[in-house]
Amino acid sequence: MGKLKHEIRDPIHGFVKILDDERKILNSEHLQRLRDITQLGMTYLLYPSATHKRFEHSLGVMELATRVFDVIIAPDNLLPQVLTLLPELKNEDAKRYWRKVLRMAALCHDIGHLPFSHTGEKEIFPEGWNHERMTAELIQKRMAELFRELDMPLRWKDVVKVALGQKKIKEIHPDWEFSRWEIILSEIIVSDIFGVDRMDYLLRDSYHIGVAYGKFDHFRLIDTLRILPNPETDEPELGIEIGGMHVAESLLLSRYFMYSQVYLHHIRRIYDIHLKDFLKGYFKKETGNPYIPTEPTEFLKYKDSLIFSEIYSSSDTKAKRISRREHFKLIYERNAQDINLNPDAVEVLTDALKEEFGEENVRKDVYEEEGGISDFPVIDRNNNIVNAFSESEVLEKIPRTIVGYIFVNPQIKSRVKQWLEENKENILRKEVRYE
Repeated sequence: MGKLKHEIRDPIHGFVKILDDERKILNSEHLQRLRDITQLGMTYLLYPSATHKRFEHSLGVMELATRVFDVIIAPDNLLPQVLTLLPELKNEDAKRYWRKVLRMAALCHDIGHLPFSHTGEKEIFPEGWNHERMTAELIQKRMAELFRELDMPLRWKDVVKVALGQKKIKEIHPDWEFSRWEIILSEIIVSDIFGVDRMDYLLRDSYHIGVAYGKFDHFRLIDTLRILPNPETDEPELGIEIGGMHVAESLLLSRYFMYSQVYLHHIRRIYDIHLKDFLKGYFKKETGNPYIPTEPTEFLKYKDSLIFSEIYSSSDTKAKRISRREHFKLIYERNAQDINLNPDAVEVLTDALKEEFGEENVRKDVYEEEGGISDFPVIDRNNNIVNAFSESEVLEKIPRTIVGYIFVNPQIKSRVKQWLEENKENILRKEVRYE
C-alpha cells in the first residue's frame, strides 16, 4: 500500500504536504510546465540567484492556503454572526469539500502564465486575454477530468472561482455569481491584503534574491486571521485580531519595499522591455502575429527553456540586448522636483528625446500603483469589530509605488546626457500640458 500523504521539502515552509490523489494534479503537464517558468522573469540578470520557478511558488501557496483555512474555520475562532452568514461552516462535508477545492485552486492558480511569468503579459497575450483567463481555460478544457477523478471529485467551476476571485472572474464570465463563502475562499488566495499568493511570493522572492525587504512573521499573521463582519456592511470578510495588527503592517510595508527596491528596479525593468521586444518578433515569426497562441495544447508548448534557446541562438539585435547584456541605459528617473515643474515630465522628455535621437534609441517605462491599501476589519480586545485604519497610524502612511524611467541606447548615452543637461528645464517648462 502506497503512502496516503507525501511531503515535499521547501526552503520557505519546511514541508509542503500533499495527499496521494492530489499528486495526479501535481504531476499533470499543466503543473509540471511551471518547473520551466521563472518566477521573476529576467530578474536573474540583476540578482543572479533569482532563478526560482512558479512550480515551487504554487506549492507554497497551496500550503499557506491550507493553513489559513484551518485557522479561520476553527470553532474557537468563529463568531456567532459569522456562523449565521456562512452556513457552510456548520456542515462537515461542505468544509471537507471546499478545503480540497481551495488546495487545488491554490496549486493551479498560476498555470496560465506566459514564459517568464508577468513579463510581456499585456503585449504578448491577444486582446482580452491574460494569465487569469488562460488559467480558467486550462482548468475547464484540460483539467476538469482530473478534478473529477480525485477521491473527493471536484467541480472545475468551483476551482476556477476560488483560484481567480470575483473581480477577475467578472472580466471573464460576467454572468457567474459568487456566494459569500466562495468570496471568502477566493480572498484567501487573491486578497490584496491577506492573500497567500502575496505572502508566498514576498517570502520566497526575498529569500532567493538575498534581501530582507520581503520578510515578515507569517506564522503570527496566519494565527491571527479571522472571518469577521465588515463594521459597515456586516458582510463577512477576512480580517485580523488586534494582536496581529503589527505583522499586518509589516506585510504591507514588505510589499512596498519589495516593489520599490526589487520588482521596479530599473535594470530589471529594461530587461523586461527588451524581452517583450524580442517576444513580439518571435511570435510573429512563429504564428503570423505577435501573440502567443491561446489554444491550450499550443500554449503549453511555450516555456522559458524554448525562449532561452531562441534568444541565445539568435543574431537579432533585440536578442543580443539580453544575451550579451547590452541593455539600454537609464538616462532619466522621475523625481519630485521635475514633477512639480511638469506633472508629465517622463512623457514630455521621452517625446523630446525620440524626436532628437530617434524612436528606436529611446524606451520609456512608467508604473503607478492603482488605488491604495484597502481597509479591513479588526476585532479588538473588547470583541468590538472596527476598521483597520482606525487602529493603525502606519497603514495610511504607506505610499503608493510610482516610478518613471527613460532608457537610451548605450552607444549614445553620453550625448543624450549632455543634451538633457542643456535642454531639460526648458522642455519641461515649455511642454506643460493642461487639461
